[in-house]
Amino acid sequence: MTVDVLRRAAPADRRARVAVAVLFFTNGALFANLLPRYPQIKADLGIGNAAYGLAVAAFPAGAIAAGLAAGILVRRFGSARVAVGGTLLTGVGILAAGLAESVVVFGAALFLAGAMDAFTDVAQNAHGLRVQRRYGRSIINSFHAIWSIGAVTGGSMAAGAIALGVPRGEHLLFSAVLFSVAACAALRFCLPGPETEPVEEADTGADAPSRVPAPVTGARIRYVLAALVLIATAGTLVEDAGSSWATLYLSDSLHASVALAASGYVALVGAQFVGRLLGDRLVDRFGQRAVARSGALIAAVGMGLALAVPTVPGTVLGFAAAGFGVATLVPAAMHEADELPGLKPGSGLTIVSWLMRLGFLLSPPVVGLVADATSLRVGLLVVPLAGLLVLLLAGVLQPRRR
Repeated sequence: MTVDVLRRAAPADRRARVAVAVLFFTNGALFANLLPRYPQIKADLGIGNAAYGLAVAAFPAGAIAAGLAAGILVRRFGSARVAVGGTLLTGVGILAAGLAESVVVFGAALFLAGAMDAFTDVAQNAHGLRVQRRYGRSIINSFHAIWSIGAVTGGSMAAGAIALGVPRGEHLLFSAVLFSVAACAALRFCLPGPETEPVEEADTGADAPSRVPAPVTGARIRYVLAALVLIATAGTLVEDAGSSWATLYLSDSLHASVALAASGYVALVGAQFVGRLLGDRLVDRFGQRAVARSGALIAAVGMGLALAVPTVPGTVLGFAAAGFGVATLVPAAMHEADELPGLKPGSGLTIVSWLMRLGFLLSPPVVGLVADATSLRVGLLVVPLAGLLVLLLAGVLQPRRR
């Protein structure tokens, strides 16, 4: 371990770390306040599973449509400003989706929210990696853990609002205002100056071995980058299964109460938070490759058993196992893509962040079509299949440091 890793972070860097954590928290909490409302919205709009799947796919569609513009905005306005601006507009889109009186308006509002969320996602990760370079050691998993706390908080807020009979509009307006104010307050503590900074000796710390050790060839770079995109996409597939379908599966297929049905998504993001909280230490000890493979096995077996023997408690535990299993996949793919040699700075992060959203785009309509043709239980087989995909591709991730 180098002296750079052991050095104490400057006060400005510590404040910036807290500010980035707030941005991740608000990003997780905003959308999670809408998710438990999906069954009510679906019922009010009178749409089937296929139409519902296509409508909620508007969120990732918006993210994909806008994703590549995030880098341009970050370079022009700065990652912190883009993250906060995206948060404000995401809140507007979510509120509009909650108040929609037609499936067209619902989809359009989700498209807007998804586009703004893409800006926030790239910008907050870029700023988080910038703070990480100042620290000289890995802290990116901790930011994603904070995102999971925000998602649990938002999901719990929504479940509480539903249980108390709070109208959808009032609940989502309160959520949008609360988290927008928090994001604006965090902006003043983010790092100043340009996004591109000179490489310092701190980069020789814990993160340095994460660079791909294989010969740097065009074919190798393309293969590793494609594998990282698929690994990140597998993580998003599991996350989407929890966000788009967990509540519906528990309420419609297993006949759980509306409040109890929300616990499936909360269990997934709660377990994901635990996995990310432990992620940095586990990766340092066992290597990202072993952690990813073990997590993929946990997700595949846990959710596979829950679907094979469907009960409400077992399904909640299955979603929890899936969340824990994929906890480090997206942070690992983003970090390793950002460190991949042979690419311009930030290019790997942008590509992975953009393409992994295909999982969010393709998953809802595919699961919805399978659910209408067979059952939602069969459609949710996407979760164990995603775990198997990671088992096959995890070899591109870094092994334990010797």
